[in-house]
Amino acid sequence: MPLFHSPPKSLCFLRLSAIGDVCHAVAAVQAVQRHWPETKITWIIGKVEAQLLNGLEGVELIIFDKKAGYAGMKAVWQQLKGRRFDALIHMQLALRASLLTVGIKATYKVGFNKQRAKEGQWLFTNKKINDVNSQHVLDSFLSFVEYLGVPKQSPKWTMPIAPSDLDWVNQRIPLQQNVLVISPAASKDERNWVTERYAQVADHASEQGYQVILCGSPSEREIQLGQQISQRMTHPVTNLIGQTSLKQLLALLQRADVVLAPDSGPAHMATTQGTPVIGLYAHSNPKRTGPYLSLNTTVSVYEQCLQQQYGKSSSELPWGTRVKGAELMNQITLDDVIEQFDILTTINKG
Repeated sequence: MPLFHSPPKSLCFLRLSAIGDVCHAVAAVQAVQRHWPETKITWIIGKVEAQLLNGLEGVELIIFDKKAGYAGMKAVWQQLKGRRFDALIHMQLALRASLLTVGIKATYKVGFNKQRAKEGQWLFTNKKINDVNSQHVLDSFLSFVEYLGVPKQSPKWTMPIAPSDLDWVNQRIPLQQNVLVISPAASKDERNWVTERYAQVADHASEQGYQVILCGSPSEREIQLGQQISQRMTHPVTNLIGQTSLKQLLALLQRADVVLAPDSGPAHMATTQGTPVIGLYAHSNPKRTGPYLSLNTTVSVYEQCLQQQYGKSSSELPWGTRVKGAELMNQITLDDVIEQFDILTTINKG
């Protein structure tokens, strides 16, 4: 039975981070907006993630600065003082996020099923979604809104991109130019692919007439990675690592014909734009965290890594089992990635 039989007046979503998961959550929020256009929606979100979603139509963003600790929580509670929501949709498992919900008033506080809730999340909610079967994180997020009463539907995204951000991209890429964007860095270095192979794929794309663009954050490790890839290439590359805002990056990913990325936020940002992604996976299951619309072009050695480490397949292990090791991404071959690039670019030409 759905939680609501008529449109609720107000809903509060809580998903603070990370960029990829916030992109998944947008699909759930916008499914609600399409079904219940009159429902007022508030979203409590992290500071960095809010930079990406600023201007999201019909959504009030309340920023939680996790670095501010308890003072950051009090700031959120102060902004919501005197307000009560029909439901709080608690999509974050971290204890810090659960503590933040204590000061938010809602008739229902909806969380993960106890089987999937971690860090005691079930103690902070009075309703649990039924879903324990969804493999992909995005499907589990959509299960929240289905529980509320929104019919099951395929995810769609309308992300806010300003004309100035589109202009920024157009100034850097000729109109008819084919583009491969490589976002080489994952959140941890061990989840990055081999630097030399990034360079070889980039050279291959250049030889097919593609403009190759590197993108990423301004962190020192990402800037160094971009420089190392550039130095190993024999063809020119446009290195924009550390030079884009999140909105400009989103506009760039929209303009790309193909995106190559490990398990990282830009892979999911590209998915919101309908841009094909070649995802590179070894440590986590792409069926759970891969680019949702590009799972068929993802290059994964996850299953073989599981066998090497546990002697079992993903179907025999707990949902979300991760594999550990600094060299696992080496098992992704250059040929496998080039094969996916050639398949996608043949489709694009067609």
